[in-house]
Amino acid sequence: MLKEADRTDEGAPEATVAPPRATAGPTIKVRTLAIGAGIACLVASSAFFGWQAHSKSQQVSALHSAEADRAHAEQVALDYAVGAANMDFKDLNSWQAKLTANTTPDLSNKLKQAASSMAQIITPLQWTSSPTPIVAKVRSESHGQYAVDCFVSVLTKNAQAPDGVQSTATYRLTIDKNANWVITEVGGIDSALTTK
Repeated sequence: MLKEADRTDEGAPEATVAPPRATAGPTIKVRTLAIGAGIACLVASSAFFGWQAHSKSQQVSALHSAEADRAHAEQVALDYAVGAANMDFKDLNSWQAKLTANTTPDLSNKLKQAASSMAQIITPLQWTSSPTPIVAKVRSESHGQYAVDCFVSVLTKNAQAPDGVQSTATYRLTIDKNANWVITEVGGIDSALTTK
């Protein structure tokens, strides 16, 4: 007769041992590395192209800024030239104020002396002149110093030419951006007094 324990052992199904499964570890690691490398490449290329775009944007911005500065220097010069060429022997104080406007103190003193000398010609001849701006062009720029040539059409009337004479006055100015666009040099003032 069999013991209960023996029966249980005999009646128990045999345990089967499953064959070892192949692990997906190395495959996942290679795949993960490939994805990681791909993401790293995408991030690096995005950063590179982003830097390039930013660099180009800065270059374009610098070009626009330089263009705007040149245009501003030209406008300052042209405004000055028109004021300097607008003369009336009856109101020389107003003309002198325009002649010295936006200039350095040293230049302003020189221009006042020039105006006094010119008054000796303007007053006896009963000189009046009406300017019309033509163009101003930056000739050169160095460290915020703009050299600008200005051309102004001037209709001059005086005792010798009561009907008026048309001429072109040329001004050569230097403007300092670093000192709030002040005019540091002016040449060609006497050309406003030359009639052809």
